[in-house]
Amino acid sequence: MYLKYCLYNIPKAFQPIHLLPLIQQSEYKNQSFPIILFYHIDSVLNLPSVDKEAIKAAGFKVVLDAVNSVGSIIMPALLEQLGVECITINGEPNGIFAHNPEPLPANLVELSERVVSEGAVLGISVDPDVDRLAFICEDGQPFVEEYTLVAVAEYLLERAAKQGVSPLITVSNLSSSRALRDVTEKQGGTWYAAAVGEVNVTTKMREVGALIGGEGNGGVIYPESHYGRDAMVGVALFLSQLAHKNMSVSAYKATLPAYFIAKNKIELSDSALIDQILAAVKEEFKNEKLTTIDGVKIDFEESRQWVHLRRSNTEPIIRIYSEAPTEEEAQALGEKVIAIAQKLICSHSEPRQ
Repeated sequence: MYLKYCLYNIPKAFQPIHLLPLIQQSEYKNQSFPIILFYHIDSVLNLPSVDKEAIKAAGFKVVLDAVNSVGSIIMPALLEQLGVECITINGEPNGIFAHNPEPLPANLVELSERVVSEGAVLGISVDPDVDRLAFICEDGQPFVEEYTLVAVAEYLLERAAKQGVSPLITVSNLSSSRALRDVTEKQGGTWYAAAVGEVNVTTKMREVGALIGGEGNGGVIYPESHYGRDAMVGVALFLSQLAHKNMSVSAYKATLPAYFIAKNKIELSDSALIDQILAAVKEEFKNEKLTTIDGVKIDFEESRQWVHLRRSNTEPIIRIYSEAPTEEEAQALGEKVIAIAQKLICSHSEPRQ
């Protein structure tokens, strides 16, 4: 049962599309599955951007929530090699998740409490296939998964800028935080947007030659390792940044651009209204910066706000994500767009809310 679980729930970094090039070039190509896991640990440790010595010297103590998945095998092994003291919770790799495996604050209450009670500097949460990553600050507060990519990108951008690397390019999807754009432009770089979805992000990254990219759901994609989301790579880079900053996680978070995202949706009884609503929103904000590669996104440059509307692929729903420097502004922007949609809906038929 355990072996079957491992074979069908391997970390995404070890799935064929990412693993095959490594196996073909490695001394492990004829070895068993567990050996391949440790080959990837070596590959992460050997990334020039992973500062192993700084991490070891920092003497970090962390709490890991492995959600009873394969992360309970591979993550402690990586952290041990980095000289990090790791306390693991939900570390039985049996596939019986101790809680909803989405690495969201509401699902990480136990992790937050243990970080505080253990006096750890950081809480680490991975999803079942170890491709998404979220952090908890030393005070038990969420670092916020949108900022996983931002923190890692800032580290790589600062490092590359000091080395005189140019151009400095990052990529994230349209629904991810503007904070990545801000830290990129701070170093004189350029940020590009892709449609939502890992494959769309990696396609754009290859097209523009990105240093780093990913998604606001905690997915870090670092081409120097491979073109796929990888929590192992993300942890190693984040710990390198933390060791260099020499400050608490909460203090570091306070140095990053502050934004808040509000998530709303409109449910429709008639899916034919979706295109009409998107068209109405485009018309309403035609004087703003519009992006239409995936639904409609409106950027309000002066106020540093945006709102993104995109259709669901499976339901008659429009998802509405909005971001602004404050929670109140983000929610107000979302509600403004919803009001436009509701006006159109009411002129056709009674909405299903």
